[in-house]
Amino acid sequence: MCFLGILNIRLILQVAELRKRWLNQKNSFFEVQFLSEDNMNIIPCSIKTLKGLYDISGVEVGQHFYWQIGGFQIHAQVLITSWVVITILLGSVVIAVRNPQTIPTDGQNFFEYVLEFIRDLSKTQIGEEYGPWVPFIGTMFLFIFVSNWSGALLPWKIIELPHGELAAPTNDINTTVALALLTSAAYFYAGLSKKGLSYFEKYIKPTPILLPINILEDFTKPLSLSFRLFGNILADELVVVVLVSLVPLVIPIPVMFLGLFTSGIQALIFATLAAAYIGESMEGHH
Repeated sequence: MCFLGILNIRLILQVAELRKRWLNQKNSFFEVQFLSEDNMNIIPCSIKTLKGLYDISGVEVGQHFYWQIGGFQIHAQVLITSWVVITILLGSVVIAVRNPQTIPTDGQNFFEYVLEFIRDLSKTQIGEEYGPWVPFIGTMFLFIFVSNWSGALLPWKIIELPHGELAAPTNDINTTVALALLTSAAYFYAGLSKKGLSYFEKYIKPTPILLPINILEDFTKPLSLSFRLFGNILADELVVVVLVSLVPLVIPIPVMFLGLFTSGIQALIFATLAAAYIGESMEGHH
């Protein structure tokens, strides 16, 4: 909607500018009408207002911190927070299971429970051939889960950057789009590895008339995955920030707990949909 509004503003400005030039060149009734007392006040004011809106449309929302490496511009904010999340995951696993016990310790027991949960999720959505996809589904779930929680539990705001500020990795559209594209590549690979080129027959089933819709579906899947996750995490953090600024003592605390719950649900939804897409590409009848 914002994009369409910008286009409309630009179109109106161009039409107004052309009309003004034409009227300046033509000595006619329209020129007299254009230069009448009322239009002298209304039209310049309208053009000035529209130009102001046009200038506002070019303002960038937020600042970002980048690293220039060779000819590439790296989004440093996302890279830093993503590696913090990866370090937390790897460190937790190493500490918990570095010395497996026959009678599991609390940490080992917790990670075994998480593994069983991911196995059950993968088996439910993919079917009996779920085994090779457990690492992928588990990685997606754990990375998104810890990333979402890091936005509420880690004091990112303490770390000052030259530009911008740190936040949860999933609070950036670049991260969620990357995860969605990885999911798309995974279900394409799953379907092609099992069915070969006959995988593409799904686009003309149950009737070739649905070919454009079936192709469009492959574009809407990553879009829905990425924007759902990004939108929910961004909205949750914005709500907390607004409430803290308005009522800094009591009200934000239950909202933060609710945010932790919804963050976990978003990780579960993303992992479930990723597994469902993989199962659908392998079976073709979901």
